[in-house]
Amino acid sequence: MKNSYTQKEQYYGEYLGLDKILSAQLPESEARGIDAHDEMLFIIIHQTYELWFKQIMHELNSILDIFQATSINDNAPSLQIAVHRTNRIVEIWKLLVSQVDVLETMTPMDFLDFRDLLTPASGFQSVQFRELETKLGLKMENRHEKRYYEHQLCPVHVEQIKALEHKESFLELLEQWLERIPIWSLEYWDNFELPEGAPKDIHPFWATYRHTYESGLVSEELAAINMNDFDSLFFGKGEQTTRLSPRSLQAALFITLYRDYPLMQMPYQFLSKWLEIDELMANWRYRHMSMVRRMIGMRVGTGGSTGANYLKGAMEKHHIFGDFTRITTYLIPRAKLPKLPKVLEQKLRFSAK
Repeated sequence: MKNSYTQKEQYYGEYLGLDKILSAQLPESEARGIDAHDEMLFIIIHQTYELWFKQIMHELNSILDIFQATSINDNAPSLQIAVHRTNRIVEIWKLLVSQVDVLETMTPMDFLDFRDLLTPASGFQSVQFRELETKLGLKMENRHEKRYYEHQLCPVHVEQIKALEHKESFLELLEQWLERIPIWSLEYWDNFELPEGAPKDIHPFWATYRHTYESGLVSEELAAINMNDFDSLFFGKGEQTTRLSPRSLQAALFITLYRDYPLMQMPYQFLSKWLEIDELMANWRYRHMSMVRRMIGMRVGTGGSTGANYLKGAMEKHHIFGDFTRITTYLIPRAKLPKLPKVLEQKLRFSAK
């Protein structure tokens, strides 16, 4: 292979740095003369995870660059590029989840052959993964058992993660993008007719939508669904229970409801993919938790955490995009959707002009 830019001939192994990669597996058991065949598998699996984390970070950083722009044209390549790279992250996460199948070919006794040699190293100390969580939007204050981060990570790595918290996360940039979506201007809604019984003190679309939604609840749902939560979620009334602003959640719900319009398709796909990533990350934690229970039962982790119990708590608490899943409670059938004003309908269609 010849590179036309450098005129340097490339050789496969040199280009990929295989000497470094393939000599980076140094089983502790081998160094100590202990027979622990599966330690090689354990090392390679975790090194592979770290390589995939690096690729996810590479894709995420490019998406962050796109969303740091003050405006994103949904007809321009930038959003489509972001969707494409987000989909790549989805496929990588599917691979990371399925990779647990290979690790589970190791039995508890196989693991015990070398487990004590790992102490106090632990997957908990994966700095790349902690940085990835932080860049996505998981704050230290919202982490499960956050005391472990001070004790299990070295001070330099703790400071790296804290430094990232001072930068805008993807969740914050996503919120700002949603808030900028120009669909609520009253010029579109001046002649919008409210149904009888709809509230008059909120935006006409939301007055209509709230009335339509509440009117469609059956008796069992009326007992289970409190409209105060709707008002808190989308209007900021009462106690705030979300990390995202009401305006951004309004836009997310609107995109979901009217995703059949051409200009809503890309935003819908983008949001949908990040919900899928949130689910895949939770599934990965679940698979890891189940494997740890099978391997070591209720013993503590090599890094000093509570093992499976810690992983269970992290799985339940570390949903970064959980606010978006809440809006599905408030969807209504297409047949009942408020008909959009013609001027706004035209805006949401592709135009050759």
